Amino acid sequence: MLAAARESFALDGPDVPLDVIALRAGVGAGTVHRHFPTKESLIAAVVTGRLAGLAARARELADAADPAAAFLAYLRELTAEARHNVALTGALGGTGIGADGAEAAAALAAALGHLLQRAQRGGGVRADLTIPDLHAILGGVIAMERALPAGRQGIGLEVVLDGLTARRA
Repeated sequence: MLAAARESFALDGPDVPLDVIALRAGVGAGTVHRHFPTKESLIAAVVTGRLAGLAARARELADAADPAAAFLAYLRELTAEARHNVALTGALGGTGIGADGAEAAAALAAALGHLLQRAQRGGGVRADLTIPDLHAILGGVIAMERALPAGRQGIGLEVVLDGLTARRA
């Protein structure tokens, strides 16, 4: 059921009817309602799980030998997923995620902050970049990536990543 909801919300956003999710899951609408009394509770469960997974991935990269490469690779992964996931994009912006989602988003921000600080200390990423800056930049990049034709997606992100990279004198 959660897999069907994850797919539905990613493709169609949070407005997808619960009946569509039930159909994709191969269950009746009543089964969905018994487990998740409101659509908001289902959205929160899906988004919270995904945010927790993204935080776990960031923590996996935390001790990489090349912190700048790990940081930039993570941003590529995050952007590639978010450009095709309407619900995740909203959650990254803090929209409609509830208390559990907010906790998962905070864990993601902390893990991302750790990746950023390591990359900055290593001299591979601009020292003046902050997490709030990064959130705003990623929001813009995701919107830009969605506007690009399928064959060109990724170019906007690479241009931005080039700007985040520290310059050596």
